[in-house]
Amino acid sequence: MVNFIRHFCLFISVLVISSCAQNQSLNKDVSASNITYDSKQLLKNIKTLSSDVYEGRGTGTEGAAKARAYIIEQFKSMDVEPFGTFEHKFSFSRRDKTIDAVNVLAKIKGKTYPEKYIVISAHYDHLGKRDGKIYNGADDDASGIAALFAFAEVLKKNPPRHTVILAAFDAEEMGLQGANYFVEKMKDANILANINMDMISRSSKNELYVVGSRYSDKLDSIIKAFKNPTDTKLLVGHDGTDGKMDWTYSSDHGPFHKASIPFLYFGNEDHAAYHKPTDDFKDITPEFYKNAVTIIIEVFRDLDASSL
Repeated sequence: MVNFIRHFCLFISVLVISSCAQNQSLNKDVSASNITYDSKQLLKNIKTLSSDVYEGRGTGTEGAAKARAYIIEQFKSMDVEPFGTFEHKFSFSRRDKTIDAVNVLAKIKGKTYPEKYIVISAHYDHLGKRDGKIYNGADDDASGIAALFAFAEVLKKNPPRHTVILAAFDAEEMGLQGANYFVEKMKDANILANINMDMISRSSKNELYVVGSRYSDKLDSIIKAFKNPTDTKLLVGHDGTDGKMDWTYSSDHGPFHKASIPFLYFGNEDHAAYHKPTDDFKDITPEFYKNAVTIIIEVFRDLDASSL
């Protein structure tokens, strides 16, 4: 997740009136989830992508190219189609340099509304190598990319009503560049909503935040009616109304919101390893992570089943 955006939002959030300080908690419902995906493969994928082999997945590096190859390999192994092509190249300027980057896009065609899109996103880039140390970015955001594969597994078995674009964005850490490029290129497409996942594998409190529902009556009703099948708390907050850091533009959902596309962002608060070389697989919270992925897929199913 982008560091400067988080710190800016913290400054803004102290101006928010404290009377809205309570988060809405969506606790466990008696119903159980019927979602099935390979949780061992989920953990294998996050472990692999956050290993030293990928050298921190810095945008434009060999490590990032290796990560892209792995992502494409996983999609192909599940017989998931590319969105046109898997690799979508773009360039952007940063500090007087032109940087080349690549989004990886796959799709699962909707059985009822094939020309209407729900975008499920995460970013595969991280901070690369600095001062000889590898920043592996297990939580930020190998966790979201591995969750994309779980989505693909579930949706291949249970095709969605709307076409789903599975977006592995590049250059999030450099200012949401991949998401900005995607939203601009898709400005004439019928994108109904974005679900973005960033930092979903680690929590000492067994809490997952969802941001964005307050900007859409439809999403607000879906979140309020959501039946949480896990013992992980789903909290509505960090949306500019609760006195906490505002995450409305903190990750790749930001460009969607700016384009007036409804979004839900799932993530967690910063931990001691945030943007440090210690963000490693060994320190994720596996049961929380599996619950988080289940929650997010269940929310998607409610969204996909609704009249958007």
